[in-house]
Amino acid sequence: MRDYATPFDSDLMDGDLRGGLDLLEPALREDRQPMGEPRVAVILPCYNEAAAIGQTVRQFRAALPRAEIYVYDNNSTDNTAEIAREAGAVVRREPRKGKGNVVRRMFADVEADVYVMADGDATYDAPSAPAMIARLCEGGLDMVNGARRSTDEAAYRAGHKFGNRLLTGLVRRLFSRQFDDMLSGYRVFSRRFVKSFPALSQGFEIETELTVHTLQLRMPADEIETPYYARPENSTSKLSTWSDGFRILKMIGLLVKEEKPMQFFSAVAALLFLPSAAVFLSVLSEFLDTGLVARFPSLFVSLSGIGLAALSLVCAVILETVARGRREARYMTYLQIPGPHS
Repeated sequence: MRDYATPFDSDLMDGDLRGGLDLLEPALREDRQPMGEPRVAVILPCYNEAAAIGQTVRQFRAALPRAEIYVYDNNSTDNTAEIAREAGAVVRREPRKGKGNVVRRMFADVEADVYVMADGDATYDAPSAPAMIARLCEGGLDMVNGARRSTDEAAYRAGHKFGNRLLTGLVRRLFSRQFDDMLSGYRVFSRRFVKSFPALSQGFEIETELTVHTLQLRMPADEIETPYYARPENSTSKLSTWSDGFRILKMIGLLVKEEKPMQFFSAVAALLFLPSAAVFLSVLSEFLDTGLVARFPSLFVSLSGIGLAALSLVCAVILETVARGRREARYMTYLQIPGPHS
């Protein structure tokens, strides 16, 4: 499907017809949807997945025959879009690079009652989707996370597995102990989760933001184990162990500052106060012994550090109130959208 944000395309003549059909197809499917059954949308962000996207679409079509499948092409340089369209998916385009940008666009554009999000690399188990949807609907949940389980070393590299455990453990310690696989890209969402999620991330750190958003608003959520497979031949991972790992770590730090400012700025205050107090006490001890202050620079630095620590504590108190107000506003927006049992 052509990108309607950039209306002039090289294949303008047949693009209008193809784009019109892509827009009509979800409406035609909705007419065939049984009464009382939730509308399910499978949303697949993709970048250069020509080797795997056709298989992925066909697997989800077999597992969820009544679902609408959307493939969002993130400026691929291969024929990902054409293959996805031939496999029966509705293809749309997000020109801004990064998975977070694609997720933001998918959440804004696609209308459904239940959303199944996975990657377009055929690594996630499509037959697990009905069970995940059933868990979401029967439990009145807002998110079901697919925890990856694989015995294939090629599917889940040791570096990625270690990084996932490290970052997931950090988030569990800082926010909650609810999820075992925070970085999984296989999730099922309710409509009110999707339409109330701010989506501020740009890259692979979007999974961290999804998890923390769930935990901070205390949304009903669950996690089930799903198989995880190796990529098909000629398909390569776009995840960089080190650079994306540091970006995720940076996102965790940012979310702690934004969502838990009391803990964040209290830690900063402690880091400033303890060494400053140690230096000040040494200067004070020397003064009590000699009646002289021989190290004025040390005294100045220590008092400055103690002052900055006090300022950090003041910031912690103020920003904790601001963060609470932001959480309340997000929760009120969340409550305005009908839940899974509505």
